[in-house]
Amino acid sequence: MAPADSSAPLRTHFPFTLPRGYADADGTVHREGTMRLATARDELVPLADMRVRDNPAYLSVVLIGRLITSLGTLKSVDADIVEHFFAADLAYLQKFYEKINSDGTSVASTVCPHCSHEFDVDMGSRLGE
Repeated sequence: MAPADSSAPLRTHFPFTLPRGYADADGTVHREGTMRLATARDELVPLADMRVRDNPAYLSVVLIGRLITSLGTLKSVDADIVEHFFAADLAYLQKFYEKINSDGTSVASTVCPHCSHEFDVDMGSRLGE
């Protein structure tokens, strides 16, 4: 796998579109948003949250709530909003989180079972292309 281009500026915020969208109290549906890269602190702080301690499955709700920097016209997004997302939207954001916080590619190294040749396989497109 080729190293990242060190001359390119570091990209820390990534746009997304929710498959279903979040409907606020007024019935406005918000689908377009931005998520930032996670820091080590972002991954550690939710572990001290009582909701996560009581129910470890709540970790993704708290984490995603920390990382969404914008969603439609909402002033802010937090775990209280994320817990009202449709399951399809939360699943989408969990995958999106994994993708942007990896190395930005979906290349996997593998070995041919017949000839033992090692090669890389692109499992999808590069993020942002």
